[in-house]
This record gives sequence, C-alpha cells and structure tokens, in this order.
Amino acid sequence: MKRFLGFVVVTAFGLSAAAAQQGGYSGLGAASVPAEKVARYAPPPLDPEVSRRVQASYDLRSPGLGIVAPDGKRLYFTWNITGSSQVWRLDAPRSYPVQMTGGEESTAIRGVTPDGKWIVVSRDVGGQENPGLYLQPAGGGPFRTIQSIEKVQTFFEAILDDSRTLLFRSNDVKPDSYAIYSYDLVTGKRELLFGEPGLWRVADHRGSGNGLRLLLGKATGALSREFYEYDVASKKLTPLLGAGEKAEYVASYSADPGELLVQTNKFGEFRRLYRWRIGSGGTAAGFTPVSPDVKMDVSDFSIDEARRHVYLEMNDGGYARLRVLDAKTFAPEELPVPRDADGVTSGGATRDGRFVTVGVETARAPRTGYVWDWQTRSLTQWIVPSAPEVDTASFAAAKRMSYPARDGTPIPMFVRFPKGCSLEENKAADPCPVIVQFHGGPEGQATPGFSPRSQLFVDAGFVFVEPNVRGSDGYGKTWLDADNGAKRLNVITDIDDCGKWIRANWGRNGKPPKIGITGGSYGGYSTLIGMTMFAGTYDAGASVVGIGNLVTMLRNTAPYRRSLRASEYGDPEKDTETLLKLSPITYIDRVKAPLLIIQGLNDPRVPAGEAVQMQEALEKKGTPSRLILVPEEGHGSSRRSGQVVMTGNVLRFFEETLAVKKGAS
Repeated sequence: MKRFLGFVVVTAFGLSAAAAQQGGYSGLGAASVPAEKVARYAPPPLDPEVSRRVQASYDLRSPGLGIVAPDGKRLYFTWNITGSSQVWRLDAPRSYPVQMTGGEESTAIRGVTPDGKWIVVSRDVGGQENPGLYLQPAGGGPFRTIQSIEKVQTFFEAILDDSRTLLFRSNDVKPDSYAIYSYDLVTGKRELLFGEPGLWRVADHRGSGNGLRLLLGKATGALSREFYEYDVASKKLTPLLGAGEKAEYVASYSADPGELLVQTNKFGEFRRLYRWRIGSGGTAAGFTPVSPDVKMDVSDFSIDEARRHVYLEMNDGGYARLRVLDAKTFAPEELPVPRDADGVTSGGATRDGRFVTVGVETARAPRTGYVWDWQTRSLTQWIVPSAPEVDTASFAAAKRMSYPARDGTPIPMFVRFPKGCSLEENKAADPCPVIVQFHGGPEGQATPGFSPRSQLFVDAGFVFVEPNVRGSDGYGKTWLDADNGAKRLNVITDIDDCGKWIRANWGRNGKPPKIGITGGSYGGYSTLIGMTMFAGTYDAGASVVGIGNLVTMLRNTAPYRRSLRASEYGDPEKDTETLLKLSPITYIDRVKAPLLIIQGLNDPRVPAGEAVQMQEALEKKGTPSRLILVPEEGHGSSRRSGQVVMTGNVLRFFEETLAVKKGAS
C-alpha cells in the first residue's frame, strides 16, 4: 500500500465488463450503503484555513426574489444566511428582515393566500427531495401540515381566489406518478381530484367550485410535455397539445379564454412564445408568434393571474434579458432596469398583477431584489444582498470565449482570469493552472453572472473555465439535442477537446498549464468521463454527485426520474451496450491522474452506490483516488456545513494536485 497526496493506493486488477454492467449496489439513499462503508468514506477534517475561505465565499449571498403580499406591504422570501434555506419576511423596503422559519432542514416559500392570512412553505429533510407542504400564519407561528409523508414528494401547485382551496401534487399513490389533490384550508379536508398514472402537474387553472378547470401538463421526457384540460366537476380530460408528439411545450392560459400561451421550439431553432387557439391543431398554422424571431431562446415566461402582463426571459447566449408584454394586445411594456446587467429576471406577481418582483445581477454584485409597481410605475429596492468583509468590485467578470471541437465547431465558454493570468499578461511567467468546470443537466447552461464559488477558485490562482458543450441549453434546438441517446457518442469528445485546446494554446514560457476538471451532477459525470475515457487530458479531477455507470444509475435512481432520464440517455434494458460505452466505469483501467469523488449519501437522483462502486474499482486498480460520502446531504448540499465540506475538499484537492500556493491571488 502506498500514499500519494493523502490518497490511498491499493494495487490490483481492473474491473470486468460484466461487473460494470451488473454494478455492485441496488437502491438509493443512506440505507443502500453499508454502515462500514459510510464510516470508511466519511469526510476528513478540513484545514481551518480552507474552511474559512469557503465559509467566507458562502457568506456572499442574495435572497430569493420572493413573493409580494397581496397588498404590496410585505415581501416573503427564501434566504440561506443561517446556513440552511429558511423563509424570511420584510415589512417594508430595505427594512430589517424577520425570520419566519428555523432549524437545519431546507425550507422555502411557495405561495401566499389571496386574503394575505397564510403563507405556504415546503420543507425537505436531509436533501432527500421528498418535501412536505405546510401552512404558516402570515405574521409567523407554528406550522399546520397539509401533507408530509416519508419517502413521498408533495409539491404546491396553486391557491384559488377563494383563499380556501389549495392544489398540490404528490406521488403518494405511485412513486413514479403524480396525483392532483385539493386541500380545504378551513376544514383541513384533502380530496383527490385527478389520479391517472403519469408525471402530471397543474400548469394553470381557471374558475372555482363546479366551474374549476385545470390545465394539466404531463412530462413524457426530459423536456417534452403533453397538455390537457381537466374539468373537475365532470372529470372530463380533454387532450390539447403534444399527445404522441414527444415535443417540447410549456403552456399557460392566455387572457383570451379560448387561447393558450405556448413556449416551444417545435417550429424553429430557438424557443419562441406563441398564441395557440384551443382546438386549432398542432401545425404551425395554428400558432401565432408573440416573441420576435431572433437567435435567442425564450427560456422562461409567466403571466400574472389577473392576465394583465406577460413576462419573458430571453437567453442571450447565457445573459438573461427581461421583456414584458401587455397580456391582451401583446404590445411591449417598458419596465426600466439597468441595461448593463448580466441577468435581469422576474419573480412572482401579485394576484391583481399590480406588483411583481424583479432581480438584477452583475458579475461583481449579488442579485438585488426589487418590486415594480405597475400603478405608480415605480421600481423599489426591497432586498439588500449580503457581502460581509468582501469587496465584490474586485471579482473577475466572466469573459465570453470559445474553443474549437475536433470537427471545427466553436464551443462557447465563459472564462474568469485571476489578476496576472490573462493571455495578455506576464507572458514570460509560468502559466497559471486552469480548472474546467462542466455544468449539470445535461440540459443546463453555464452563465456569466455573480458567482462567489467561481471567485473562490480565481482567488486561489486558478483560471476558471465553464464550457457549454453540445447538449447545453441556450444555443438552439440542434445544439440542445446533439447529445440525446446514442448521439452522445459523437459529441462527448467536446470534453476532451476543451482540455487539449487549453493545454496547446494557454502555455507560457514554453510550458503548458496544469489543468483540472470538475463539475456536479452531469458535470460530475463529465469529470469522470474526462478522467477515464479521455485519461491524460486532465491532470486531476474532482467529481461531485457524478454518474459512474449510466446503466446502474438509471436502474436505481428515484422512480419519478427514471423515465425522464431514460429519454435523455437511453433505456437501461434496450440500450445497455451504448450506455456502457458512455459510462466512465467502463474505462476505469485508463485512469492515471488523481481523482476525488464526493457524494451526498441521501441523493435521490444519482445514488450513492454510483460513487462507491467507482471508488472500489479505482482501489482495485491502484489509482490515487479518494471518496467522500457526506451524510444528511443529497444531490449537492443544502446546508452551509455540507457546502463547506464539498467545496472545501475540491479546493484543497486542486491546490495540492495542481501545486497552487494556498491563498494565492
């Protein structure tokens, strides 16, 4: 047995293909990992100096945009300033915040009743993503449980105008389906409204009582949806859009009772917003464009319940631009916000449509929360972001760049350079080390806004690179779908090409830079692929909640996720051969550089067994590696203590393996 940079090395043989297919675990959650393994891979003590730097980074935080009370005199929002997400309240703009909820479990605001008497909150335990739903008096006080069941998800959907009827969905009947329920705030009675199998949710609603109609969305893939109208009184379900199509649709009721607003990329390369006359069919002739025909996605949209305004979030290559339309005429409405911001987004509007929350973010300042009043046409700052002991004006702004893939395709990336490390500076000095971080998803997107975590690595002397490889969102339908199923084999090389291009082009003084690779979730998978299939391209890798074996992940992930992820990666039974070709564990014998694997024990998406089987295979091979299992955390970390463990160990690992002086700047 040898030791290298604190990583245990055990010499043995590699993993067989049969073992890779079968996998060495079943199930998910803490109970699926034997206690002796949990103890063996427990988080090691973190150097206090590293812990301090990470904690300081996570003290730079901005609350969620929140929900305005119906009368506009209060703002309820979620904030993690205590170390875990909790619900807070402001009683006036920029006033002292009042903490509404407490404890260690992640808690979030979901709704406010139209009469302003109650707020609706959700609470998750240990990152398991099985939240319960609760009522709390608007002025504060103890919870009243709507539904909280172990190993069951309960999600808020809507509150009707009567301030009495609340809608929620839950997979309490079948773990791979969501049923729709109503809850009476006066009597506490729960009633099943809709229970057909499927991944259903309430996209919108009209009317109340016997006239209640629900616009139901049914997920059929990672992004594809079908839409139906459900008449609650008659229990009649009418198909509207997407049945049998596997197309990407997002829909809401329009101001016109016979019309839907539909976001889709079905008729072009980029997502646009359309008006769709109910019953007019699914061809282009039935859709009237609302948003302009530009090379930008409508990445999100909402319409207030009063049907006064439509809010569009445009994705300009990663920069978020807010546009507002009159809900009846679709004429543009002016909402004055800073034009130099990296991101401007809208939050929730009050039921009468008068007030709406707006967030403004730059690379050098946390997001600031405002409330826009359509009646007085005034923009008022309510939320003051937190930045203790740090001058965020010194933060490195992300630079939009690209690198060429082996087929010549330019791959966009955002790059943050430490002082003295840009390509134009200190050309005679040795090159600065580089960390390449791949985003999750895989349908996610790296964006250029405020990022204390990125700055943490920049302050440590690393050039921080975030690519948007093919399969990322925000660059059109062809780009987004380029990695679906077996097509991933054709573009997975984007991961390899990034490291090779940086090594060949960012050298100094005759020396190439040292390069690390990291990421969480699908970014963790990308890290493992970079260290196995493309071994030698990166000098060290740190995978956080990453997939090691696509077959075993799909077989063991939470039931409600399995069909959605299969639409992205492939079917674990029918596409086993392709999935194994795309699985890092298949190439475990190629690993030659230090590898760190971090995993939340309660993760419902990527089971902890994925990390354990990767580590055990690496130990058999004798590769310098370490696994850290983080108890009471799931797919990432919701508590600051867990965030410090995960990020702190990644930072320490790269400072050791890429030989960066601690605290460099």
